[in-house]
Amino acid sequence: MKKSFLHLILVLLLTGVKVIGQTNQASNFILEGSVEYKETHSPISGVSISTSSGQNTMTNGLGEFKISASVGEDLILEHSTFETVRHRISSRDDITLQVEEEATKNIQKSRSSISQSDIGNYVSLLDSAQVYKKTDIAKSIDFVAQSMEILGPTGNRDQLAKSLSMLGEIYLHHKQYDLAIANFEDALDANKTISTSLLLARTYVIIDRPQKAEEILKPLQKIRSMVPYQRVELYEILGDVKREQSDIRTAVGYYNEGLMVATKNQITPKMTDLNSKIADAYAQDNQLREAEVYYGNSVELATQLAPKRALQEREKVADFYNKKSEYSEEIAIRKNSLEELDKINLPKENKATDLGDTITTQRINYKIANAYIAQDKYDEAIPYLQRSIVEADSNNDLVVQKDATRKLSEVYEYRGDYNRALATYQEYVSLVDTLYVRKEQEISRAARFNRELASTQSRITGLEQERELSQSKYDLALTEQELAEESYKRQRWVIYSLIFGLLLTALAAFFFYRSNQQQKLANNLLALKSLRSQMNPHFIFNALNSVNNYISKSDERSANRYLSDFSKLMRSVLENSEEDFIPLSKELELLELYIKLEHSRFPEKFDYKLNVDENLDVSDFQIPPMLLQPYIENAIWHGLRYKEEKGVLEVRVSTKSNDELQILILDDGIGRKKSAELKTVNQKKQKSKGMGNIRQRVAILNDMYGDKVSVEISDLKTNGAGTKVMFTLKKR
Repeated sequence: MKKSFLHLILVLLLTGVKVIGQTNQASNFILEGSVEYKETHSPISGVSISTSSGQNTMTNGLGEFKISASVGEDLILEHSTFETVRHRISSRDDITLQVEEEATKNIQKSRSSISQSDIGNYVSLLDSAQVYKKTDIAKSIDFVAQSMEILGPTGNRDQLAKSLSMLGEIYLHHKQYDLAIANFEDALDANKTISTSLLLARTYVIIDRPQKAEEILKPLQKIRSMVPYQRVELYEILGDVKREQSDIRTAVGYYNEGLMVATKNQITPKMTDLNSKIADAYAQDNQLREAEVYYGNSVELATQLAPKRALQEREKVADFYNKKSEYSEEIAIRKNSLEELDKINLPKENKATDLGDTITTQRINYKIANAYIAQDKYDEAIPYLQRSIVEADSNNDLVVQKDATRKLSEVYEYRGDYNRALATYQEYVSLVDTLYVRKEQEISRAARFNRELASTQSRITGLEQERELSQSKYDLALTEQELAEESYKRQRWVIYSLIFGLLLTALAAFFFYRSNQQQKLANNLLALKSLRSQMNPHFIFNALNSVNNYISKSDERSANRYLSDFSKLMRSVLENSEEDFIPLSKELELLELYIKLEHSRFPEKFDYKLNVDENLDVSDFQIPPMLLQPYIENAIWHGLRYKEEKGVLEVRVSTKSNDELQILILDDGIGRKKSAELKTVNQKKQKSKGMGNIRQRVAILNDMYGDKVSVEISDLKTNGAGTKVMFTLKKR
C-alpha cells in the first residue's frame, strides 16, 4: 500500500507542477546594459558576461549587451584588460557598468592592432558561430575562421583563445572529439581560462579518459575566485569522472558539493542536472530507494524550467522503472510524456534535435509497447507498435521503424497469427535493406564532410601558424629594444655594484672583527666555566677530608654542627659558581664560614682575625667567587698546620684609593720554602691545581675586564717564615 502511494505521488509530481515553472520563467527579464572604462568612459567590446544561473553573452563593438536575468542574480564580467567584476542585479532598469583598467593588461591591449570596429565585427562573427553551432557546422566553423582573420597576425591572445574555444565547442557538439580536444588545448595555450579547462575535461570524460580529465580539474579546485556556475560545473564533472571509475560514493559526494553551491545561488538548471545525476549514480550502484527519491527531486525541479526539460527527466524516471521491472509506473509516465510532447510547439524536424534522439513519439510508443510485451500483454502492445511505425515513417526514423516492425512481427508470432507475422517480417527485411543503403550514403557523406572539416581546420591552423610567426617577429623586435635598454642599465649597475661591493667589503671587515671579539669573549667565558668546574670539586674534596677527619673522633654534636656549617658553605659555593663576579660582602661571608670550619677542626693550631676597614663600603666592589679561599686554604694546610706553637691567620680589607681596595691574607706559619721541603715524594709529583686555576682565572678576567684584579705573594718575614698574599681589586 505504501509503495503504491509513493508511485502515485511521483506521477502527480510528473504531471502537475507546470504553474510553478511558468511563474519562475515570468520572473526572468531581458536586461540591457553596457560596459565602459571608469577613467575614459570608452566602451569595451568582447567582455564575457554571465549570470549565476548560467546565462552568458558578450558585449558588441559599442560595449552593449543583452542577457536573460532576474532580480537578485549576480552578473560576472570577465575580460583581459581588467579583473573579474561581480555586480548584483537590483532592478529591471538598464545599467552601465564601469570598470578600472589594469596597467599590466593595458600593455597587452596596446600590442593588438585591431580597431574598435573590427572588434565589433569579431564579436558579431562569434555570435553567428554560436547561432549556427547546432544546425550548420560548416557555416559555424566558417564564422570562427573569419573572426580569426579579423584578429590578424598580432591579434589579442585572449580573443584568439575565445575563437579557438568556440571552435572546440562546435566540434564537441558534433562529436568530433579529437578536433575539439586539439582546439581546446590551443585555446588554453593562448590564454588559460576556467571555462575552456572545464570544456576540455568534459570532453575527456565523454571519450572515456577520466584520468586525463582529473589531471585538468585538480588545479581548478584550488581557485577561489571561480564564479558559482563554474564551481558547480567543476564538481559535476568531477562526479562524472568518479562515476566513470565506478567510485559511486565519491561521485555522489562531488555531486552533492555542486548541488550545495547551485542551491545557494539558485542555479535551477544545475540543481535539476545534479539531482538527476545523483539518482543515476545510485541506480548504477543498485541503491534503488535513494535513486527514486532523487529522480523525484529532479522531475520537480525540471517542471520549474521548461516543458522539454521536464519531459527529459520524466523519460529518465520511466527508464528507471523499466530497469526495476515496474512496468505499470513506466507506462503511466510514458503516456503522460506523449501528451506533453504533443503540446510542445516545435517543428517535427527539430523535436529530436532539441529533446534528444530518444525522446520522440515513435520511440516512446515503441518503449510503451515493450513494457506491455514484458507483461505478456500483446493486445495492448500492438496499437503502440503500429503507432510507432507510422510516426517513424512520418519522421523518416528508419531505425525505430525497423525495430518496431520486427517487434510487431514477433508479437504476431507469439499470438499465433503467422500470416501477419510473415508479412510484417518481410516489411522488416525491406526496411533493413533500405537502412543499409542509407547507412552507405551516410558513410559517404560523412567521409566528404570529414574532408571538408579537415580543409577548414587546415585553414584555421594556417592562420594560427601565421599569427605565431608574426608574433615571433614582433617579440624579436621588442626584445632587441629591451636588450639595448638593458645594456645601458647594465653599465650603470656595474658602477653601482662596484660602489656597493666596496661598502659591503668594509661592512664585512667590521662584522668579521666584531665576530672575532665575540668569539674571543665566548671562549673566555667557556674557559672560566671550565676552571670553576675544576676548582669546586677541588675545594669540596679538601672540605670532605676535613669532615671525615672530624667525624672519626666520634664527637656527634660537633659533627652535626660541622655538617650544618659545611652545608651552608656548600650552598653559597653552588649559588655563586656560575657568576664571574659576586659582591665582596658575599665573598667575605663565605671566607669567614670556611675559616670557621677549618678552625673548629684545628683549634689548637691557629686563631684567626677578619678585619674590614670601617670607612670602606664593601657593596661597591665585586670579586670573582672563590678567589681568596685557595690562598687561605694553603695558609692553613701548608703553613699553620705544621707550626709547633699556635699561629695566627689574619685577613685585612682596606681602602687603597677611591677606585681600589687591598686585601691582605697574612699567616705566621712555617713559610713557603719549609712547606715545600716537608712535601712527600708523591705530593711533589702532583701539581697543585688550585693555584694554577686561580692564576688562569685572574689572567682571563683581567683580559676581559682590563686588569681588575692583581695578586702578589711574598714571605711575611725576612727569614722565610710566614706568608703574605696581597690582592688589589678595582671598583670598575
